[in-house]
Amino acid sequence: MGVSTSAPEEGVAVVTVDFPPVNALPVQGWYDLAAAVRAAGADPKVRCVVLTAAGRGFNAGVDIKEVQRTQGHDALIGANRGCYEAFAAVYDCEVPVVAAVHGFCLGGGIGLVGNADAIVASEDATFGLPELDRGALGAATHLARLVPQHLMRALYYTSRTATAAELHRHGSVWAVVPREQLLGSALELAREIAAKDGYLIRLAKAAINGIDPVDVRRSYRFEQGFTFEANLSGVADRVRGTFGGSGTRNAGTGKEHRS
Repeated sequence: MGVSTSAPEEGVAVVTVDFPPVNALPVQGWYDLAAAVRAAGADPKVRCVVLTAAGRGFNAGVDIKEVQRTQGHDALIGANRGCYEAFAAVYDCEVPVVAAVHGFCLGGGIGLVGNADAIVASEDATFGLPELDRGALGAATHLARLVPQHLMRALYYTSRTATAAELHRHGSVWAVVPREQLLGSALELAREIAAKDGYLIRLAKAAINGIDPVDVRRSYRFEQGFTFEANLSGVADRVRGTFGGSGTRNAGTGKEHRS
């Protein structure tokens, strides 16, 4: 359990997240993930990183129960800072990051894949921000990198999820494959990227980040301020008190998805 790194083939590092039962990460888990991604990207032998997860789904966001059982705001501040570090680590990774997504990708999961360079998803993957159902805000910055602006707003306000096939139609998911082919397909893309010159691929990553129209770090930090305000006002606790009582629905289908 936790975050581990492997090197299945030359030039490729695989960072795997495993926090049963649903990969809702505790505060330290976000920092561990950030450290693993940064270390993999800094390894001169690595030219591409694959970010994947074990278990039922890719990521269910922050461990809400940790926030609920911790007195004061320490857990909330820790989660905010930990998410910020993990998202930034993916974005700032010296080499391209391919996210291999299965099952649910919710909340903080959107922050990770929204900052990745490419996404390969299994057919059962769903993506969404149920933040308003959890007494929180955030990661609209990253959802906006996956879908058009008005769809992002509708998904955010309704807490609905979009399927991997829907994101593929929008061009943000590179490939949608059967679950059993997910890691192999992600490695295939990573292998193609890793075939490039290591120095040149690092220059390419820095250059592409440099022309982004939105500063994802500052934009996400701005969102986090409203999350903290929601907690200070008491509305976050009121909404979190009903956590688990309602599901989110797939965009375009109306079907409920529960993590």
